[in-house]
Amino acid sequence: MVADDLRQPLDKIGMARIRIGIDTGGTFTDVVAFDAATGRLLATKTASTPAEPATAFMAGIAKVLGLLGLDYDAVEAISHGTTVATNQLLEDDIGELGFITTEGFEFVLEIARQAVPDGYGNSYFWVKPPRIVPVHRVSTVPGRLDHAGAEVRPFDTEQAEAVARAFHRRGISTIGVCLLHSYANPAHELAMREVLAREHPQAVVSLSCEVLPEYREYERSMTTLVDAAVKPRIAAYVAGIRDRLDAEREGLPFYVMKSNGGVLSATEVVHQPITTVLSGPAAGALGAALVASVAGYDSVLTLDGGGTSTDVSVIVGGQPSVTTEGQVGRYPTRIPMIDVVTVGAGGGSIAAVSPEGTLKVGPRSAGADPGPLCYRKGGTEPTVTDACVALGRIPPHLLGGEIPLDVAAAEAGLAALAGQLGMDPDRVADGILEIFAWNQANAIRQVTVKRGLDVREFMLTTFGGSGSLLACRLVDILGLRGVLVPRDPGTVSAFGLLTVDVRNDYVRTRVSRADELDLDATAKAYEELAAQAAAALDREGFGPDAQRLVRSADLRYYGQAFEVRVDAPAGPVDGSFAATVLAAFHDAHERLYGYCYRDQSQRHPVEWVNLRVTGIGPITRPALVAAERGDGRLERALIGIRPVRFDEWADVPSYDRARLAPGDLVAGPAVIEEFGSTVPIHPGFTAAVDDYTNLVVTR
Repeated sequence: MVADDLRQPLDKIGMARIRIGIDTGGTFTDVVAFDAATGRLLATKTASTPAEPATAFMAGIAKVLGLLGLDYDAVEAISHGTTVATNQLLEDDIGELGFITTEGFEFVLEIARQAVPDGYGNSYFWVKPPRIVPVHRVSTVPGRLDHAGAEVRPFDTEQAEAVARAFHRRGISTIGVCLLHSYANPAHELAMREVLAREHPQAVVSLSCEVLPEYREYERSMTTLVDAAVKPRIAAYVAGIRDRLDAEREGLPFYVMKSNGGVLSATEVVHQPITTVLSGPAAGALGAALVASVAGYDSVLTLDGGGTSTDVSVIVGGQPSVTTEGQVGRYPTRIPMIDVVTVGAGGGSIAAVSPEGTLKVGPRSAGADPGPLCYRKGGTEPTVTDACVALGRIPPHLLGGEIPLDVAAAEAGLAALAGQLGMDPDRVADGILEIFAWNQANAIRQVTVKRGLDVREFMLTTFGGSGSLLACRLVDILGLRGVLVPRDPGTVSAFGLLTVDVRNDYVRTRVSRADELDLDATAKAYEELAAQAAAALDREGFGPDAQRLVRSADLRYYGQAFEVRVDAPAGPVDGSFAATVLAAFHDAHERLYGYCYRDQSQRHPVEWVNLRVTGIGPITRPALVAAERGDGRLERALIGIRPVRFDEWADVPSYDRARLAPGDLVAGPAVIEEFGSTVPIHPGFTAAVDDYTNLVVTR
């Protein structure tokens, strides 16, 4: 993927225009710089600082600029993928939230939905987890709108003031407001915000009419409350980075990755913090999609293996699937996001003895601090990385020697674990990697088999520091066609940040039977949504000629509980427009579920539910160029030969990936090493270097 090896820094270029992508992970912070003047790319890593992520962010910029021989004056823009909101939700650290809703609906969070995570298992009963806001911090305000937005009862300003004062007295300063049917008419929620501004000016407030203006009260309430919960921390984090950047160069453009596959300026993102909850994984999926598409694979699975987790997604037709049915931790978040499944399986996943006396790997992770035993930073339990080091599958160092690894410490930790299990240490290390592989395979099955896709039809694109460690084993477990490993796989997520456009999504609920669709009202709604999208892009610096406004709609058969989203054409909203959308819905329903009611409109009428407009501000993407073919002689890339265990110990060659060239073919057993990742090639597998220096691993 990356055109320049780290040991060959870019020359200082007077007219350099550098864009930098920075992805913060649990173990490392990844940095990729793109020189728009020459099309050249450079990637590097620095250790994450979990207690203060902004420190690693600034260290990463300093490191890459030092390698380039440039300063902040050469930087055109910085894009950032952050895990601040994600980690806050995964850690259940949501603080003391307050919730204001319509009188009579104070138990909307308690009622919730019937869904039971992972089924009932062996239990006869399932107890719902604690609500995000307990009942004693829920307040109601009289006033009522109907589903079309017409006022049934007026908003009670006096009671609203009493509610605001009560929250003020109790010290509850983070508040979500979700009043009934505010998606159709925001007047009551806007009035509530005015009251809070007067009576409780210190409060951080999220309104559902701004966060998620669509129907379904529970999902809208939860999404609004999650937005409120992460808003203070995201605002402080972004402001802290903004201040540090301004100290280096005032006004430097700074963007944050959103879950929907776009970026947004830091100034705007603090008003939409929930949009960042899957920031990093979304960037990785997009970066991998571009690399795979250029290599000739439009339909692939992506696997991003980091220090603490593995993220997987599906790419079809060069584009990742997008969902509004996402969830982070135990919190449903009904916003557009790249459809990513995350499992607690990473290089830092801890191996231990389960209560039943068997070997268990993850989801607990050693992370960056203290990290695996071999890091020599105070870790006390063996991890996946320790198993790989002990088996010789990764060299005794990381990042090209920047981080030396203590092989003896890893072996001692595995021996101690083996003693508890009554097993040979090598067999324990084998078992750790086997469990790790199955954990990753189960995540892949969630985005394929569970959704009606045949996993055997896909190539797998692996990236991240630990993503390619068991690529060959995943081919065997899942029957995959093969694995594509990009150049510098450890920094693909950071690279992905340089490939994404500015993107905003706007939605409005308008439920109507297809045969009763009011075309004029639909046209007006689309025009208003488009105006919102255009205004946001104007604020981001995109003039009318640079903007792309894309329509879509959510439809369903009457009586169904959930919708199918389809593209809606540009142009007049007339009978032809409606017919085109209707046909697209029938096609999509048949593709997803195996049937449709295309010719049975009387018995199974179609219902329009949500109208959507996406505003896109396009950016210039880095071009991936083919490299010169090599002479086929692997000796130029040979590092040496060392003992490595796959099924048994053997002397195995290791190769420097930076010196491999298109046309080279590495036969297993072998190990291919590079700055941010290692690819073990199992016996019976080969790794071919394609024209773009990707590794194509097949049996």
